Amino acid sequence: MQEPLSKGVYRFWNYNHVISYSVIDMKQKELDIVGQEILTKDKIGIRMNVACMYKVRDAVEFVATISDLKTQLYPAVQLAIREITGNYKLDEILEAKEQISKEIYGALKERENMFCVNFLTAGIKDIILPGEIREIMNSVLVAEKTAQANVISRREEVASTRSLLNTAKLMDENQTLYRLKELEYLERICEKVGEISVNGSAGIVEQLGKMMGTGRQA
Repeated sequence: MQEPLSKGVYRFWNYNHVISYSVIDMKQKELDIVGQEILTKDKIGIRMNVACMYKVRDAVEFVATISDLKTQLYPAVQLAIREITGNYKLDEILEAKEQISKEIYGALKERENMFCVNFLTAGIKDIILPGEIREIMNSVLVAEKTAQANVISRREEVASTRSLLNTAKLMDENQTLYRLKELEYLERICEKVGEISVNGSAGIVEQLGKMMGTGRQA
């Protein structure tokens, strides 16, 4: 190599000379690792999609060092993914996706000098579970949600029972409150009744109370 060329127009005298050149794309590029198979620490096989962004750091060094960047870079990223993810169990991978992405990015940063590039980003896009594992996890999720719903239902029942107990104590201690509550229930009953016939000399409220079995002796 004679020299790197900057932007511009160049002319060469190629009589009895063989002149060649290489154009190095210095723009950032994306490298996608699709369907990478990984065996987790608890021996469960999963597939993972990982995306990373990189760009060539030094064109001169790149031409002198690298023959085919993509062919060499792709397996290096694969190895980094397996090396990091293989140290985690499945549950840990699902819970610590962001943390694992950071570790993969850190591992790639340590190796970027080998390929004359700078890694800009790296992260997990998707985690693909085997069908039977998905079914098991869905069953676990349904069971957890059902248990949470039962806990909430029991909590509401306890709160409702406690409220009724407090009301009953107040009514037992306060005859006026008891009478007001009695009239309230009678009012609700009357709202549902189309016609009421009352006989005798007792008041209507007293007769309704006796009819419902809620009347008290004075």
